[in-house]
Amino acid sequence: MQINFVAGEAKASSKTAVSVPVFEGGVLSPAAEAVDQATGGGVARAIAGGRFTGAKGQVLDLVAPTGLDVQRVILVGVGDKDAFDAQGAETFGADSFQAAKGSGAEVLRISLPAAPAEFPPRAAFGARLAAYRFDKYRTTEKPEKKPSVVAVEIAAHDPAAASAAFAPLSALADAVLFARGLVSEPANILHPEEFARRVKALESLGLEVEILGEAEMTKLGMGALLGVGQGSRRESQLAVVQWKGAADPKAPPVAFVGKGVCFDTGGISLKPADGMEDMKWDMGGAAAVAGVMHALAGRKAKVNAVGVLGLVENMPDGNAQRPGDVVTSMSGQTIEVINTDAEGRLVLADALWYCQDRFKPRFMIDLATLTGAIIISLGNDYAGLFSNDDDLSENLLAASKATGEPLWRLPLPAQYEKQIESMIADMKNIGGRAGGSITAGLFLQKFANGLPWAHLDIASTAWKKPSTASSIPEGATGFGVRLLNQLVADKYED
Repeated sequence: MQINFVAGEAKASSKTAVSVPVFEGGVLSPAAEAVDQATGGGVARAIAGGRFTGAKGQVLDLVAPTGLDVQRVILVGVGDKDAFDAQGAETFGADSFQAAKGSGAEVLRISLPAAPAEFPPRAAFGARLAAYRFDKYRTTEKPEKKPSVVAVEIAAHDPAAASAAFAPLSALADAVLFARGLVSEPANILHPEEFARRVKALESLGLEVEILGEAEMTKLGMGALLGVGQGSRRESQLAVVQWKGAADPKAPPVAFVGKGVCFDTGGISLKPADGMEDMKWDMGGAAAVAGVMHALAGRKAKVNAVGVLGLVENMPDGNAQRPGDVVTSMSGQTIEVINTDAEGRLVLADALWYCQDRFKPRFMIDLATLTGAIIISLGNDYAGLFSNDDDLSENLLAASKATGEPLWRLPLPAQYEKQIESMIADMKNIGGRAGGSITAGLFLQKFANGLPWAHLDIASTAWKKPSTASSIPEGATGFGVRLLNQLVADKYED
């Protein structure tokens, strides 16, 4: 979708929908006042004649208002005037696109000519995220079902400055949409080898990408990861992505590790058929790691970073891993597999150990659609945060607040480790229903090897059906890309 920044007084075409913010209580913004004057008080009369109050997310659509040569004016509520900030401008941009996308207008003009300089770029960012649509496999969709808006104009006081400020946000949007695209793909298309190929293509951004196959992982002793994929016709892969943007290319990197189960049947511990199609997004953690590496390279971040993606498919054929099997991880620790549907932690066990052993990073953060228990604990809007390091946790929580990707920290009590003790191995891969997300975190902690580490359980946030946020259309969210990009930008760049 094309995004341009224009001057506030620039003439709009007759096929344009103009969006203006209105504050709580029907208080007009400068952009809304200008439209009100041009329409002879039409905006004020429309507000007075209905129930539109300017509350956040409210929309009032005025078709072909007299006095303006545009198709429609859309009033978008943005809430309290004193609380309207850059995050609010981003939401305004997303709300505006959602209100206009099916209106028949071809151009959406988001009007913020008198707003602070950072607001127009953020509004453009919100509109860009809201416009995401995974439609590549739709061949018979009727034209009236498709969005009509093909271009967005952002009216700003200084269009050139706004355009320059939007550049890093545009790179971030590219990365978020890349992650969403990976998660949205069906599993017959995006199997481990195809996922690895798409990550390899990111070398065009300046990233260094290595792909390890099963032969290389066998030599490394990755019995935990390889055991998950042994029932699949598709070869498991380990993608290793590096960005060297720090002044010293040999400085220790920050590290991100992603669970990439491209489809999860549950293996021999087979999942119920109802809803199993959603298990194509069980690689949301790996998609987020690929996305954040895309973002860091796209904006030329001044940091060294590494992403490690464990890519497997969990299938139940005659060679599949059985409940009761014992596998030996790369760390040398042995694991009794009680439930083959607790496979993500097995993938991460070897990916985490490989990452810390090879790269000696400043910290590791893993992302995984790991447990249904986190949805029971936190609902559908918060991801779970588990960590052995308070400073890293506080930095993540600050980035979470800044980006609107919510985290909630949960404990890792040592006494719960008893739940994952095995009679015949060093540990077992599941600890029962009680505290299921916590025992999963305790399992993963054993493979951090004492390094500062955090685990983000994003099973609750990687996919929205339905979505409650205007910048996130129903489906893949790309959760984690913005969060980790913000974390690096705030705390870890040169």
